[in-house]
Amino acid sequence: MSDIKKHQRVNNMLLGPLERPALQWLAARMPLWITPDVLTGIGVVAAIMIFVGYWLTNQSPWWLWFVNFGFVLNWFGDSLDGTLARFRKIERPKFGFYIDHTVDAVAEFLTIVGIGMSPYMRLDIAAFALIGYLLVSVHVYVRTAVDGVFKISYAMIGPTEMRVMIMLANTAIFFRGNPRVTLPYVGETTGFDIVGVMLAIGLAVAFLASSTREAVRLAREGK
Repeated sequence: MSDIKKHQRVNNMLLGPLERPALQWLAARMPLWITPDVLTGIGVVAAIMIFVGYWLTNQSPWWLWFVNFGFVLNWFGDSLDGTLARFRKIERPKFGFYIDHTVDAVAEFLTIVGIGMSPYMRLDIAAFALIGYLLVSVHVYVRTAVDGVFKISYAMIGPTEMRVMIMLANTAIFFRGNPRVTLPYVGETTGFDIVGVMLAIGLAVAFLASSTREAVRLAREGK
């Protein structure tokens, strides 16, 4: 097993060239009372806001703007905590890795189940998407433990890009509504249900393909 302090972060995200300097700029300007732990707490509160906001969209679509604000706040807390720790040279590698990704799992659950609690996607479809996301997360953590490579983006899509895509979908829903389509053998369904099914399948395929590829590589290396 690899030393957690020597983990190699692979973060080839589409928005990385914009996000990384923005995070460094923010870290240099954070007041001293804002610590990495405070930022992690902000990320958790934001995830709860997202869940509650989606649930309240059953009353009014205006709550989608509250949800979008929650995503911005979640990005701020979740993405900046590690950057701030490294900027101030106060890293706690084991504690930080454990807490950060435990909190990530909670945030993923609240976000995707929240979408399923809204009128825009069926809960069972959201649950399958959550399973797919957690499968990919398991692969990331297992690979990190085995060979020290912490890969948080696939096909240049990482957590930040996912947040942006969901926020754009929320905005589209607010202005255009939730489109309904009729499919053979399925009947009437919503466009966002179809997106949820495609996401669940895509994540499951990514998990199977990546896991198989890594297993074959390790077998060939005799490790």
